[in-house]
Amino acid sequence: MIPNTRTLNFRAFLISSVAGFALLSSTAQAQISTQKEEMGEIVVTGQYITNKKLDSATGLGLSVLETPQSISILTAQRILDQNIDTMADVIRNSTGVAVNEIDDVRNTFNSRGFDINNYQVDGVPLAYTLAGGAGETVLDVSIYERIEIVRGATGLLTGVGDPSASVNLVRKHADAEELTGYVNASIGSWSNFQLSADIANAVTQSGRVRARGVIKYEKGETNVNLLEQTKLVLYGTVAADLTDNTTVTIGASHQRTEIDAPAWGALPAWYADGSFAQWPREQTSSANWTYWDTTNQNVFANLTHTFANDWELIVNYNWLRNAQQTQILYLFGQVDQSTGLGLLSFPYSDDGENTQNTFDIQLKGGYNVFGREHEFSVGALQSKQKYDNSTFTALAFPGGFSYYDIQDGSFPNPGFSTTPTIAVDFATKETGFYGVTRLNLSDKLKVIGGARLSSWKRKGFDFGPDFDFGDNGVFIPYVGALYDVAHNHTVYASFTEIFKPQNARDENGDYLDPVTGSNYEMGLKSTFLDGAIQSSIALFQIEQDNLSESTGQMIPGTIIGISRAIEGATSKGFEAEIAGHPTENWNIIVGFSHFNIEDKDGTEIATEFPHDLFNAFTTYSFMDTLEGLTIGGGVNWRGTMYDNTTNPVTGDTFRLEQKSYALLNLMARYAFSDTLSVQANIDNVADKTYLTQVGFFDQYRYGKPRKYSVALNYTF
Repeated sequence: MIPNTRTLNFRAFLISSVAGFALLSSTAQAQISTQKEEMGEIVVTGQYITNKKLDSATGLGLSVLETPQSISILTAQRILDQNIDTMADVIRNSTGVAVNEIDDVRNTFNSRGFDINNYQVDGVPLAYTLAGGAGETVLDVSIYERIEIVRGATGLLTGVGDPSASVNLVRKHADAEELTGYVNASIGSWSNFQLSADIANAVTQSGRVRARGVIKYEKGETNVNLLEQTKLVLYGTVAADLTDNTTVTIGASHQRTEIDAPAWGALPAWYADGSFAQWPREQTSSANWTYWDTTNQNVFANLTHTFANDWELIVNYNWLRNAQQTQILYLFGQVDQSTGLGLLSFPYSDDGENTQNTFDIQLKGGYNVFGREHEFSVGALQSKQKYDNSTFTALAFPGGFSYYDIQDGSFPNPGFSTTPTIAVDFATKETGFYGVTRLNLSDKLKVIGGARLSSWKRKGFDFGPDFDFGDNGVFIPYVGALYDVAHNHTVYASFTEIFKPQNARDENGDYLDPVTGSNYEMGLKSTFLDGAIQSSIALFQIEQDNLSESTGQMIPGTIIGISRAIEGATSKGFEAEIAGHPTENWNIIVGFSHFNIEDKDGTEIATEFPHDLFNAFTTYSFMDTLEGLTIGGGVNWRGTMYDNTTNPVTGDTFRLEQKSYALLNLMARYAFSDTLSVQANIDNVADKTYLTQVGFFDQYRYGKPRKYSVALNYTF
């Protein structure tokens, strides 16, 4: 395929059509359906907590308070209030998790000192490309009802005992039986424009068939020279009640993001004389001919059946495609401070996709033993992933350019071959079987026990020789206990083993052995004001062997980073969160986390992520004189992060550091009526200059300066 092809394929058209059909069918039915008194779940509840049953940790359908792990929920109301747009925004504003921005597309997420690699959608595990090279970490969240973040190992359901966290994206469902939804338009900094709509309705007058559709279009520039983005999101789903006990749901989503003049990597950290290079925030390391286009598609089907004894059978099918097409530029070396000369260039172009087919089945329900009711869940998953990538050779490697002059996009386009070279082609197969039960031993004591039998196999090649490796029948246990010390206070403890295959490689190109270890956690969960406030405090200790850490170097002749295995990595820390609504018109969320992670020799590791995090946000809606006005604000504080790198000119050790900083964010919303409102958001009010990445390949990256948005929202 020629690398500059930027058109949607037939499957993308099909997915777009499904989303469009859902929108049109719901709108048409609205004109003939009978109005009912109750609204569907599309209506925002206005809270920062949820009492819904969650499957993201144990599969038992337990609430946040019943789960023996730390869980944070980003609700629809918080997404609205804080104007949260992407997955990276979700992580930035959640307790105990952090973002490291690699460039304009890729991000890595971290919790408790470890990268987050486990993602789910409606509880089904997803396969993402490394660091989100196909745009996974900047997915738009407009199609999701809420996001659940379970910190600690979740190997029981996700297949690997990764000790960082698991992120579960809960889709918007077709629940409404009458016309309801919203239309939103907004403008913001750097000529950013957005238009979105979310519409739900019954397709039949009985309400047994329902549809929902979401559409969003976004276009704008950024504070960085040359950089522009265009994004289209489509989502549609239909749910049909075949019987009173059986529901079938089908749906599809499509996101197309086109980024012009993206940075591949970040800003070079050194001048040619060995002094540190300090660049303005608008500095680019790209050119006007570059692009990084991503396509994210999902087709899903679900069958849920409730038996006469209230046991529930759930069957899922999930097809996922994440693809990227690029013509990008990597600049590296040391800049002559007076002339801007001295950098080398590496133009690159590729066309790749990662597809995944997943079947998942789960049976859960209650049973009675010794006069007490207990819960049980058993399930199985099979996932097949195929990843391929073709590269296109640059026809020239331009030199003699000034770094100061590329701000106008004048870096020459080297041209690329139209003949592809297959660089990556491998398949991954994963199977898993799990069972878990919750024993209600007394009115106060509950014990959860379970295990997963997991197999994982990968075969093919990835910028190197053929490989064929994996593990069969890995046993991953899970144990948790909860004890009600009072009617509103529950102490808990949990343990699980860690087993995580990894695609990090050493200097010879060989894959590192799987990460192994143990995860321990204990804590206290409480409620106040009749459940209006929820709080949690957790202590954890994680022990790992074979933990990969980047050396900041590449395998010669490739774009593959070199990693080393760390033995005896131990992370200890605590997390605390309180969320809810002290009064009907006041919402609040406050979270703080701290960890310390060292290797077996006592050397601190994972320093490129902050070890201390604090997030807070609150809104207050006036009820009397200023009725209709809601004001809010919050702060995101990040502790110190650093990388002990080497000055490439002098050979001296240099600590590239971002000291602790706080970002202040404000919002205000005024409702002219029950249906029409206007909202303004300002992020980084003080226009703080800060770094969001330090030391990765001797580079650094700035965070966003002050930015604003103003949105007009119409609900019906």
